[in-house]
Amino acid sequence: MKKIAIDLGSEVTKIYMPGCGVVLTEATCIAVEEYDDHGENKFAIKAYGDKARALSGRAALNTRIINPVFEGDIVHENLAAHLLSYFLEKIEIPFRKAKHAEVMFIVPCGVKAEVRKKYKRLADECGIETVYFILTPFAAVLGHNVTISESVPMFSLDIGSSITNIAAFSQDGIIAGLNVNLGGGNIDVHIIDELAEKSQFKIGGLTAAKLKNTVGSLLADDNKMAVVDGRDAASGAPASLAVNSGMLYPIITAYVDKILEYVQLVISKLPPEVASAVMRGGMYLTGGLIKIDGLPEYIQEKLSIPVHVPEEPQLAAVIGGGAILAADELCERLATEE
Repeated sequence: MKKIAIDLGSEVTKIYMPGCGVVLTEATCIAVEEYDDHGENKFAIKAYGDKARALSGRAALNTRIINPVFEGDIVHENLAAHLLSYFLEKIEIPFRKAKHAEVMFIVPCGVKAEVRKKYKRLADECGIETVYFILTPFAAVLGHNVTISESVPMFSLDIGSSITNIAAFSQDGIIAGLNVNLGGGNIDVHIIDELAEKSQFKIGGLTAAKLKNTVGSLLADDNKMAVVDGRDAASGAPASLAVNSGMLYPIITAYVDKILEYVQLVISKLPPEVASAVMRGGMYLTGGLIKIDGLPEYIQEKLSIPVHVPEEPQLAAVIGGGAILAADELCERLATEE
């Protein structure tokens, strides 16, 4: 029986298979062509995953680029089922074989029962019969290749594209935690708006994300620069603009500081003994945004707490989910079927 962990993110889906590692990382994106069929609105799928994402800003007028998952929720169940089936086919788990697979879904801290039911229906549409759930904080910390203690609390901060998970926990469960609708995607939108307002220069979401990931930095003396293509806001003519780290610094810090306010809120709710243990043991950082230069150091300085960063922070949660699925005792203790 094949076992796989799936992190169905708003921007990127990651799939991990014990014994094989991460077997898929691809955009959680689907391109659909809408058409009228005798007065009935219908659609045809044009592209999946990365191929669909590549059409963003370039697609025909009747083609929509849709992200069927948003903020941990499945907002387009039918399209999500088509997309997950496509991903499973790519890793050689077609519908006829899916019933023999065990799947671990990584879901946000505090996810509601109705959202879990959507994941169950999604799995059923793909032919999957055995489904488990693990909360992001547990999976993310295990992705650091550490052991979750029965008695010593641990603290996880996972910053995704549209949702951030914050929690203190032990093997017994979450002590205090929450998820907030803030992440790297908010920064992308702000970059687009800022360049339009300050430089009269228009770019799309893919370019904004690339700027954030390559030029964005929280190092005080950093001055990386990139020249990007876009359009002049006034004339609409093609244009280019040089963007440096200093231009993005206030945008990134605005959202990071807001996230850290929620971190401090969670810490303030902890019993004194737990808070002290967390401050000594440090914070486990995961999520794609953590790769921005200087961000871990910025968090450490702001909160006066040690931080731990895995080699691939954007993959830590799915790797941890796979580790839980591969260890029966750990799966029994931490995972749920509902």
